[in-house]
Amino acid sequence: MKATTIWTNQMTSTVTNNRGHEVILDLPQAKDGLNLGATALELCLMSYSGCVNTIFNVVAKKMRIEFTALEVDTTGFQKDSAPTFTDVEVELRIDSEASDEKIDKCLQQTLKMCPVGVLFHQAGVNTTYQIHKMQKA
Repeated sequence: MKATTIWTNQMTSTVTNNRGHEVILDLPQAKDGLNLGATALELCLMSYSGCVNTIFNVVAKKMRIEFTALEVDTTGFQKDSAPTFTDVEVELRIDSEASDEKIDKCLQQTLKMCPVGVLFHQAGVNTTYQIHKMQKA
């Protein structure tokens, strides 16, 4: 696995995974950027959210948990002006007929397997989780 970053303009750069996918990184205008993309730290939080969603999907399939909607919000906090995240809240919303216990078990297995979450944990980021069942309209 390899990532390559190329500066393009002001604070803007393009990051590629060398498999044909790229992301634009930038800073907000208030920090001399052009606001053309997420910051690198925002991308870390986005990666965590995406990883939980993906791994939950993999685990749910193995556990035969069916769902019609799955959303993951991650909120990062930088307490005491820390340069990185000190705390992250993960909120998983799911529309499923599966029991609360089965969904919780799936999330617990997801958290053990999510590589981005493991990195956050190893870095000492305090992470809390909530599960909410979506209300059918």
